[in-house]
Amino acid sequence: MLDKQILKDQQGMPMGVFIPIQSWNNLIFQYPDIETLEADLPQWEKDFIDKRLDMAQRYPERLKPVEMLFETL
Repeated sequence: MLDKQILKDQQGMPMGVFIPIQSWNNLIFQYPDIETLEADLPQWEKDFIDKRLDMAQRYPERLKPVEMLFETL
């Protein structure tokens, strides 16, 4: 269970979250990469994504719903 506390500013707007250390340790155990999720992608991954997006824009007729893949598998 995650016993979080939402921290609010003087106007009552959420501005942060407090997570007890035990809950944080449980999150790290379940998701070992959680602390690096915001790290930049390597350039080769960015290039690959850009290429795929370009192909999708140039050839939209080739796009198929993922459900079709599941049916084929």
